[in-house]
Amino acid sequence: MTGCRPAWIHPAFRLIEGEDLFGWPELAGLAVPAGGVVLADRPSRVLAALAAAEAAGQGLLLARGAADPGGWQPGQGQGQGQGFSVTLESSGTTGTPKRLRHEFDRLRGRLRGVEEEGARWLLTYDPGAFAGLQVMLTAAAAGAQLVAVPGGASGGGGIAGLAEAARRHAVTHVSGTPSFWRAFLMALGDAGLPLRAVTLGGEAADQPLLDRLAERFPGARLRHIYASTEAGALFAVADGRAGFPAAWLDDAPDGLSLRIVDGVLEVRSPRAAPGIADADGWLSTGDLVERQGDRLLFAGRLDGLVNVGGVKVSPEAVERLLLAVGGVAEAAVSALPSPITGHLLTATIVPAAGSDLEVLRVALRAATADLPPAARPRALTFADHIPLSAAGKKSRKGAA
Repeated sequence: MTGCRPAWIHPAFRLIEGEDLFGWPELAGLAVPAGGVVLADRPSRVLAALAAAEAAGQGLLLARGAADPGGWQPGQGQGQGQGFSVTLESSGTTGTPKRLRHEFDRLRGRLRGVEEEGARWLLTYDPGAFAGLQVMLTAAAAGAQLVAVPGGASGGGGIAGLAEAARRHAVTHVSGTPSFWRAFLMALGDAGLPLRAVTLGGEAADQPLLDRLAERFPGARLRHIYASTEAGALFAVADGRAGFPAAWLDDAPDGLSLRIVDGVLEVRSPRAAPGIADADGWLSTGDLVERQGDRLLFAGRLDGLVNVGGVKVSPEAVERLLLAVGGVAEAAVSALPSPITGHLLTATIVPAAGSDLEVLRVALRAATADLPPAARPRALTFADHIPLSAAGKKSRKGAA
């Protein structure tokens, strides 16, 4: 690919991908399709393909896992330099991945791209994911340096490899899922980072983690973002508290409208993928929320509920209780099939360094003692880590 540098790539932008360094000339020299399907395995390939498809006015599918279009057909281009569409694949955390088409300007709707001298971003998300694309486009627009490790969180180096890259390049901006952040803090140990910005997204941010991050990086801006492949970038919360203000149901930021229907958050957004909302523009996010005082807290996914003896239970809500127990570095609650109850819950716990496991086991049992019997994990297992998907999330497949 050759051509002029796109307006959304600042001339100072640099990408460090493993041991390779890319500026615009290096990106422009990559062989990528000008539209069609591209395997989104590396940020350099994704950025080059976006630039090529934009120049050709063609639709682009960022395929995650395998470059198989599966019947996908690019839309008609709007002419040279007149824009293009980008189709993204959702992570499929709780089921079959979806493909959603976005106009590029809509995809970039909330990106600030503010220049900060010496800013160095760490890419923790899959480069083909909505969140990964947001990080890459933000760094590119701001003229920042973007640090990427081949394979990311699920690659050979895993979270430890990302922590080493963060130390090596003294990154200043990191965005990741709460699950990533808990593993990242363990991998960092006592090592320092000159962080200016700490961002969470992709999963509900719990209060104990927000408090840990604020204490560990007191000089960093701390915020958690709510977004999805379907709804686009919705809002950011920067007050250090989990959930979001209940007042936003009456006056939401950034051109949004929010409402709760049968315990599920619905949104009306100018940045949602076209064709997925109802006739009135409302889109069900599938996220369960509950009100506590002046706050609305996320309580799991509607499609993540499991049937335990006829009772619908949210593994994520139980997980939130376990994560608040002192001595817990990470927790994952899963549903296993049961011939008697349909499902039963089990919990895997990563203890914090120096924890007494027997004392911790008693505390975990006490934390769930007031839950309905169906919501209490039947088994507690200790582990040194919990595997994450390429999206930096715990897999929720198998829920029913």
